[in-house]
Amino acid sequence: MTTPRSSQPSDGEQGLFSQLTFPELYEQVLVGPLFQPWVEPLLADVQLGSGDRVLDIACGTGIVARLAKKHVGPSAIVVGVDANSAMLAVAQRVAPEVDWRQGDALALPLRDEERFEVVLCQQGFQFFPDRAAAARQMHRALVDGGRLGISTWRSDEEFPVLRQLRRVAEQHVGPIRDRRHGLGDTGPVEAALREAGFHDVRSKRSARSIRFSDGSTFVRLNAMALVGMGASSAALDDQERGRLVDDITRESADLVRQHTDRAGFAYEIGTNVTLARA
Repeated sequence: MTTPRSSQPSDGEQGLFSQLTFPELYEQVLVGPLFQPWVEPLLADVQLGSGDRVLDIACGTGIVARLAKKHVGPSAIVVGVDANSAMLAVAQRVAPEVDWRQGDALALPLRDEERFEVVLCQQGFQFFPDRAAAARQMHRALVDGGRLGISTWRSDEEFPVLRQLRRVAEQHVGPIRDRRHGLGDTGPVEAALREAGFHDVRSKRSARSIRFSDGSTFVRLNAMALVGMGASSAALDDQERGRLVDDITRESADLVRQHTDRAGFAYEIGTNVTLARA
């Protein structure tokens, strides 16, 4: 086992955290190890083919749309929608060939009569404040018989490393309802889709090991997210939040060490994928 670095950011980490915006950190640190491995299986699940028109909802910096574009070909339409303009700025810089649009999943920015063969939503559905409305918008965006693929993280309670990282954070900020893992049960997703008019609704579960070359950077980013979701987070100022992130990262060091080898830090995580047809 290798020994993790100090909980305090190294010179390299300080450069990352001080010079990059969160969307840039997201793209540079998280997308490759955490989000990209699930994309090709999702594209296979929806039977994405050459020429399909694709809509990626809650696209973030665009990894799903980018890989979909490679499948459907240069002349096919791929649209990515996200509410966060800073995320879209990174997406536009990385893949200008995709049509990136700022918009709300509850009121998709579609042109008159614009429809798609495939709608995708990777790790976004759990954050929508009105899932029934989002499902209706997805249905509206599809042609008759169009295919939908939604992926959401399974509960962090199922995965020991994630569960332990959250519990370290809870010692500092009180109970945490991690919205990222808030749809571990596919029942609400399936119900929303059926109510919106979808058919052939079905779900599948999968899990895999995720590996980061630098576990301390991942744990620090995860601690930042957990602090923001803690019961006491609203009362914290930026300095207090930073101190808590340092404390949580330091107290997680043994866990990082236990799951680090020469190839980096690894842990298991799982998704639910829900598929349907319009």
